[in-house]
Amino acid sequence: MKVLVAESCGFCQGVRNAIKMAEETLQHQTEVYSLGEIINKDVVEKLAQTGLKSAQSVEQIPSGTVLIRSHGATDAQLEKIREKGLNIVDATCVLVKRVQKIAKILNKEGYKIVIIGDKGHPEVQAVVGSADDISVIGDQQDIAKLSSRGKLGIICQTTQSPDHFAEMLQLIAKKEFTELRVINTLCNEARKRQTYAVELCRKVDIMFVLGWLHSANTKKLAELCKSYNKKTFHLQNWKELDKSLLFGNNTAGVTAGASTPQWIIDEFVENLKNFDDADTKD
Repeated sequence: MKVLVAESCGFCQGVRNAIKMAEETLQHQTEVYSLGEIINKDVVEKLAQTGLKSAQSVEQIPSGTVLIRSHGATDAQLEKIREKGLNIVDATCVLVKRVQKIAKILNKEGYKIVIIGDKGHPEVQAVVGSADDISVIGDQQDIAKLSSRGKLGIICQTTQSPDHFAEMLQLIAKKEFTELRVINTLCNEARKRQTYAVELCRKVDIMFVLGWLHSANTKKLAELCKSYNKKTFHLQNWKELDKSLLFGNNTAGVTAGASTPQWIIDEFVENLKNFDDADTKD
């Protein structure tokens, strides 16, 4: 089978940096906790073998060092960590730090802050916890809950699609705010990946998006590709693939989320290239 791989896919710089910091910390310290899973389960399991533990709250960390993952942490979480006397290794993505900083500035300037994104995503939760009274807008129903008065400062989860950002802005603009201040906080790398993925899925018979099923940016890639190629499938790895899906397809496209290790991509691509209908059919 002919296999085409998206020009840009897999680990982003923020994730690479977080993993590197985790590995370096584990070389010198024996008690290291990640506040929330640092990345997808494949990498978590690998880092766990060298000693990294995952904790869902600061209360679950008795002592040692706390690694702040690329999604960041709330001000309240950081304060609790300091109060407990724990060491901090901050691997927050620089783009996420920028969003948090902007939220603080908008708050000081008297804006009611809105972040366009997924309410349950850890990056959004960290931003919401960095300033007072931030509303999360995920869809049109959330917009209806906004008061139409006063000044509104709008930011966005870094991994959202430009199309969704633009759609929400258009709907917000129809309300009667006295002032709208919009700051584009989208990640350019995530935007490029989405563009490359859409371009690729239009050229192939079948499209695969690799990555953790709970990864927001991977799900977004899959949703975008699905809208242009109905034969798009979101899988974590080669083991999850139902080989019968490949029958009758000559060209496959592959992309991956920002938290997907290169070895997962390489293994999937190699197996696709070697796939032969005759070896699988009865």
